[in-house]
Amino acid sequence: VKPMTPRCTVPKAVPVGKSASLHCHENEGFPKSTYSWYRNSEPLSPDTKSNAKPHNSSYTLNPATGTLVFHAVHKGDTGRYSCIATNDAGFAKCEEQEMEV
Repeated sequence: VKPMTPRCTVPKAVPVGKSASLHCHENEGFPKSTYSWYRNSEPLSPDTKSNAKPHNSSYTLNPATGTLVFHAVHKGDTGRYSCIATNDAGFAKCEEQEMEV
């Protein structure tokens, strides 16, 4: 069963240095969906260690739960975030939401 449009929760504004949690979830898809996050249409890697980013953002992305956690946000984390739920039958994307730091 193709995933339905996931419900995305993105904080509107986060003070610099604070943590931020972004959530993405849908429960219609079978088999269970995996989740990927995008900032300004650029994919966020699930593994920040191996990703040579222009800025050293520290976040944890769990593809199984759809949770994206920034441990200490900085100005470079500002942007439009969206999430895609994917399984063998297809994928669905939530609306982009702005997060300001």
